[in-house]
This record gives sequence, C-alpha cells and structure tokens, in this order.
Amino acid sequence: MWGRSVSLAVAAALLAGAAAAQEQAPPPAVAPPGVAVPPPAPVARPLPINLATALQLSGARSLDVAAAGARVQAAAAQLQRAQVLWLPNVLFGTDYFRHDGQIQAVAGEVFGTSKGSFMLGLAPIAVFNVSDALFGPLAARQVLRARQASARAAANDAVQAVAEAYFNVQQARGELAGAVDAVRRAEEVVRLAEQIYKQGRVPEVEVVRARAELARRRQAVCTARERWRVTSAELIRLLHLDPSAIVEPLEPPHLQVTLVDPRTPADELVPVGLLNRPELAAQQALVRAALEQMRQEKLRPLVPSVLLRGASTNPAGTLAAGLFGGGLNDNMSNFGMRSDFDVQVLWEFQSLGFGNKARVNERRAAHRLALIEAFRLQDRVAAEVVQAHAQAQEAAARLADAEDEVRNAVDSVTKNLQGVTQTRKVGDLFVLLIRPQEVVAAVQALAQAYNDYYAAVGDYNRAQFRLYRAMGQPAELVIAQAGAACPSPPAADPAPPTR
Repeated sequence: MWGRSVSLAVAAALLAGAAAAQEQAPPPAVAPPGVAVPPPAPVARPLPINLATALQLSGARSLDVAAAGARVQAAAAQLQRAQVLWLPNVLFGTDYFRHDGQIQAVAGEVFGTSKGSFMLGLAPIAVFNVSDALFGPLAARQVLRARQASARAAANDAVQAVAEAYFNVQQARGELAGAVDAVRRAEEVVRLAEQIYKQGRVPEVEVVRARAELARRRQAVCTARERWRVTSAELIRLLHLDPSAIVEPLEPPHLQVTLVDPRTPADELVPVGLLNRPELAAQQALVRAALEQMRQEKLRPLVPSVLLRGASTNPAGTLAAGLFGGGLNDNMSNFGMRSDFDVQVLWEFQSLGFGNKARVNERRAAHRLALIEAFRLQDRVAAEVVQAHAQAQEAAARLADAEDEVRNAVDSVTKNLQGVTQTRKVGDLFVLLIRPQEVVAAVQALAQAYNDYYAAVGDYNRAQFRLYRAMGQPAELVIAQAGAACPSPPAADPAPPTR
C-alpha cells in the first residue's frame, strides 16, 4: 500500500519531539504511481517544515496557549490574595491637624481656641469576614485548578488546530501533484488526437474535446495551488510565523499518521476521554469552587467580621501609633509616643437576614448550574469521541478503495493512451480501437481518483488527531503502546506501469 501508516510510536515521537523515537519510524511510504509533488508558486518563499516541528511550535507560539497561561497566572495571584486576606494592611505617613474658632468640650461647654497637632506614625487596618478568610482560599484554589486544566485544553486544541491545518496543506499539495499529472496525461491526449485527426481517422470534434479537457486540467492545477497557498497562510497564522512564506512540508502528502487504532471499539475509547479530558477536570474544579462559595455564604451570618483600625487621629481609621505633638496656636511641642487602636468584632445580618438567605440561594443555583454544565460537557466529550472514531473508521475504509481507484485509473489512462492509436479491421474499414473521447473520460476519472485519494488521506489524518484530542491526548496511552512494532510493508508492492 502506498500510504502506509505511521505507527503510534512515530506519532508519540512527533508529539514529544523525541529524536530517538523518530529514528524508529518506518521508511517513507511509496508515492502513488505517476505522482511527484511540484514546488510552490515561483513567487512564493518556501518554508520547509515537518509535522514534529509544527506540533512543537503549536505549544510554543500559539497565542491561545499564551492567553490560557496568562489566565493561570491571574488565578494564582487571586489565590495568593485570598490566602492573606486575614493579614492587615499597614499605613505609614503623617497627619497634621489645625483648628481655629469655636469648639465644644466633652461636657458641652463651647469656647474659642486655636490649636494644632502633628503626628508621624503607622497603623494596621483590617476589615474581613471570617467566612471569607476560611472559604475564600478554598474556592480560589479550585478556580486555579480549573484554569490550569483549561490551559491544558488550550494546548490540546492548539495541537489539533495545527495538525488539521498541516494536513490541509498536505491534501492541497497532493491534489496539486495529481492535477499536474492529469495535465501531463491530458497533453498527451491532445497530441495523439491531433495526430490521428491529421491522418483523417477522427473528426475535429475529438481534438476540440481533448483541448477543452486540457484547459480544464490546467485550471485544476491553478485551483490546487491556490488551496496550497490559502491553507499555508492558515497554518502560518496558527504558528505565528512569517506571513509572506508558504509552508512546504517535508513529508510526502500521502503520509498516514495513526495515533489510535480505528479498530478499537468506541466503548473502550469513551471512558478514556471522560477520564482524561482537561475540560472535564476544569468544570469539576468549578463545581467544587461553587460548592465552597455556597458554604461560605451559609456561614457568613454565623461568624463575625473583624475590624482593626487606628484611632490616634481624627477621624479614626488612619494612624494608630507614632510620634505625636502639638500646642496652642502655632506652637508645635510636647512631642512623644502615642498609640490608639480600635478593634471590633461584628456580626452582620444583611437586610435582617433575608439578604443572607438570598446570597445562599444564589450560590446554590450557581452550584447547580456548574453541575449541569459538567453533565452537559460529559455528553459532549462522549459524542466527540464517538464522532471522531466514526470519522477515523470510515476514512480508513475509504483509503483502501481510494488506493484501488487511483491504481485502476492510472492503469486505465495508460492502456487507453496505448490503444488510441491502434485500429482493428471491421469489414473493409479500419476502426480505432479506442476513441479519444474515451481517453478524455479516463483522464477525468484519474483526476477525480487523485482528489478522492488525497481527501481520504487528509480525512484519516485529521480524524486521528480529532480522536486523540477527544480522548484528552492521554500520555499514558502513548507510553503503553509506543513500543508496538510497526507492521512491515510487503516485500514487493509493484506499482502499475506508468506512461
């Protein structure tokens, strides 16, 4: 078979970038008969790259992965802030106070005076609820775990996106190679049609038909090259590389990558996805965070809030201890140390307790919603595994037929080209064994066969990475099966004769 699959050991090497594993890869598969990949457009600047490098760059240069990493850092900072919620803030500074005019004494007497004071000191300030200090770090820790799992999911998504874009480029290259081969054969049809037309053995319409097909095949080359450039631009975007370059993969476009054996039953793959998908781990962490927040609101009215502030200056709540002095009018003297603290322990019932009840109900609903989202995500993961498994199985089934289709189409074109100049005697007339229109039909079938084959290869490779991502890209599965030996190719895999 031309498109001999890369085993799971090679796939593991591609994903991990391990050179030792890559050395164990089987030799490159034989290209379909008569096909050679042409270079990119002459005006383009080629960028040679292989699948292993592209997958490694998906984690190193993906903006989505970088954004997910930034969200992890933000969640870690929020956890650090929650863990020190019970520690007071510290103020440091000066305070100057000046009064001129009437003032009332504590006993009620009103009199006039002028005075001033100055203080240099510091003060602790703390206002926190005990329930916030207890449950805030627990909830923040779960949010951090959710962000870390989401970062792993972003990395998995980036790998899948890059792999699909890479195989889109490969499919376009394969279709271009097939289109170029079809043009070469269509040119041969035109040459032979013109030759036998000059001999008076076919009408001119046969030549016109052959020329029309040649023009159509040349348009297909332009279309395939356009797809190569467009899909290359998408891969360049995902990898954040030079947008003016065009990707030129180093592997042949018919390479098949097998990460998961498509013959494995879906019932065995679904539990793997449910166990390893980081999206599920992230949602489960959010469920636990919502539960901690609900407990926090239930406990809030039962435990007090603590208020610690300084009272050395007026108004209270600023400086608490330091150097203080002052006097009448502009006199600043009598400096010495002073300290005044105010500590309060307060129970708060919001809106006579009805506000607290509403907050508990709100958190309970949020917890229920997180649970529903978790169940919905489980169903989605299972569906994605089954869908990707079906795509991989059907693409694998198409590959065998597509290879036969190309082999037979090449054989048909070759034999039709050989027979278009041959004649047989019917009565007193010599009749062409094969008419040019039949060769034109054979070229059309060959062009379609090439497209079908490279579409099947691309669909198979994309389905493999979709399935691998749907299963959560479990490293333990790769390690367990990486040592499996690759099936050896047949000793002789004769290609059909090419013209």
